[in-house]
Amino acid sequence: MIFEQIRTAGDRNFSYLIGDEESGEAALVDPGYLPEMLVGRVRSHHLRLKYVLNTHGHADHTAENRAVMQQTGALLAAFERGDVPLGHGDVLALGRLAIEVLHTPGHTPESTCFLVEGKLLTGDTLFVGKVGGTANREAAVREYDSLHRVLGALPPQTEVWPGHDYGVRPSSTLGDEWRENPFLLRENLEAFCELKENWTEYKRIHGIR
Repeated sequence: MIFEQIRTAGDRNFSYLIGDEESGEAALVDPGYLPEMLVGRVRSHHLRLKYVLNTHGHADHTAENRAVMQQTGALLAAFERGDVPLGHGDVLALGRLAIEVLHTPGHTPESTCFLVEGKLLTGDTLFVGKVGGTANREAAVREYDSLHRVLGALPPQTEVWPGHDYGVRPSSTLGDEWRENPFLLRENLEAFCELKENWTEYKRIHGIR
């Protein structure tokens, strides 16, 4: 498998390239910026872009969908929308690779993670040492459930590849996050929501950027 974490622009955004070397099929995840550079990475590996995938609908993850699709002929695959509407538990074939779709609402209602070969692309659901922002308590409750029920069911060695470079390193594992991430260390939902409500002060006290 070809797998690249690609720094783009915006607020420390990451895009991702997934490719199957045998078939030459590829997927590009969250092309929010720099479409020519992203398409250039696909072509440098002599891959054919089959899908553009979105972890959620915010513009910093989707703004260049159309430009990438026009240059490559790729199809848009996203949760309940696009050329290939996705649902929780769906599996996208990329040559011999299987990309599992995990619906993880919270940051947005459509937030989705993609799991391939032990690598979990978490978008804005889970960062290294942090979690995605939520608009209100109802969304925070949904995010808590997604983190514990959906991602909590995955093996601890699963690699975490987030949508932004917000942590002390650009990637992690679920095991490390369950041991170190202050949001995942909260003992219950109320404590989780309390940390969200006081995150600015928590960051100040603990020197977190």
